Amino acid sequence: MKTRNKKSKSYTIFLALLLSAALTGCAVAGNGAAAADPNAVQETDGLSLQQQREADSGTVELTVWGAAEDEALLREILEEFQDTYKGQADFSITFSPQSESECKDALMNDLEGGADVFAFADDQLNTLVAAGALEPVENAETIRAANLEGAVEAASVGDTLYAWPLTADNGYFLYYNTQYVSPEDARTLDGILQAAAAHDKKFVMDWSSGWYTYAFFGNTGLTVGLNEDGITNYCTWNGSGSRADGIDVARAMLRIAAHPGFSNGDDSAFISGVQNGAAVAGISGVWNAVAVQEAWGSHYAAAKLPTYTCDGSQIQMASFSGYKLIGVNAYSPHYAWACLLAEWITNEANQQRRFEMRGQGPSNINAAGSEAVRNSPAITALIAQSEYSCLQRIGGNYWDPVTAFGLKMAAGNPDGENLQELLDTMVEGVTAP
Repeated sequence: MKTRNKKSKSYTIFLALLLSAALTGCAVAGNGAAAADPNAVQETDGLSLQQQREADSGTVELTVWGAAEDEALLREILEEFQDTYKGQADFSITFSPQSESECKDALMNDLEGGADVFAFADDQLNTLVAAGALEPVENAETIRAANLEGAVEAASVGDTLYAWPLTADNGYFLYYNTQYVSPEDARTLDGILQAAAAHDKKFVMDWSSGWYTYAFFGNTGLTVGLNEDGITNYCTWNGSGSRADGIDVARAMLRIAAHPGFSNGDDSAFISGVQNGAAVAGISGVWNAVAVQEAWGSHYAAAKLPTYTCDGSQIQMASFSGYKLIGVNAYSPHYAWACLLAEWITNEANQQRRFEMRGQGPSNINAAGSEAVRNSPAITALIAQSEYSCLQRIGGNYWDPVTAFGLKMAAGNPDGENLQELLDTMVEGVTAP
């Protein structure tokens, strides 16, 4: 790809013949005589995106990355985009499956050769901006006005919007089977565990992931997050919080792990349990709503996370909130068209379609307020849990130490290690430079 980044790069070759004296700065694919030179670029600084699209002749080739599960949905959206704008350009748009959670890594391997438009999880935003992969969104105020405040925050660095909000559903909540667990039981983890054990069933939660283990620490006054360098973490989980100390949380987790109604398992284990009847409650996200509803039928229910007993008190379980975003590669040779496509993928109609086809919660205010979305148990539960959630802004050193700690708690601390020392070791790893 030819670069269009406003930061000059030594390998960028500027064409001597410019469209006019007014066109200076950023580079995109050229046209006319310039197009004959494979190294030629056309300067478009100062032009609006609309003007850039009008000046972009020839075939508009765009590569779109999205989740493999979204392929049918995205192909419909891309076809309609091409039909809508077919009089303005000749398109060649290619869809390639790419995990949203690994999008950043794929782009960093070859930014200039990466997709023009891509879906990614919001916790990757800071890295992509720092790498120069994203530029500020031109019509930011329009995007802000159309989307939920949390989604806009997730797509921004400081006050600058760098991506288009796509979903507001990348969080977790409680699923439960009303045949075994009542709405009253579902209010507390004690109630859920007792109800499950009474029927020789299980409540399933993944303690191998720091994403879920955060649920126990998040509302205790113990903190974790990114330092100002945007890379390293701070963490007080081994200390004293306003509602509980770290050692109190560890003891609570051990009591839960020892309960006959508890099972540590990842998403696949939860769904297997739901389908074979072993699991009657569990913590997961909207991506499993269809599978859970199909298995439980009229007994399917969802709610915010329960409270759990910690040092004799009930503490509301917390969660990380997350959003899916659409980004446009700053190095795209058809940047203006890529921006329009990003806006198209994330517009109200296509977010509503995404909910209908994939069950994903819209970030668009109007789509999120539709009757169909309001009547979704999973989305309703996620919204209720949002009061007790925060954006995931965590450095890479967080994950492995928290996984190691969570797995030891799930196993019941089999070696009888000192809990304070285990907490200290975890925090040391999380905060390592």
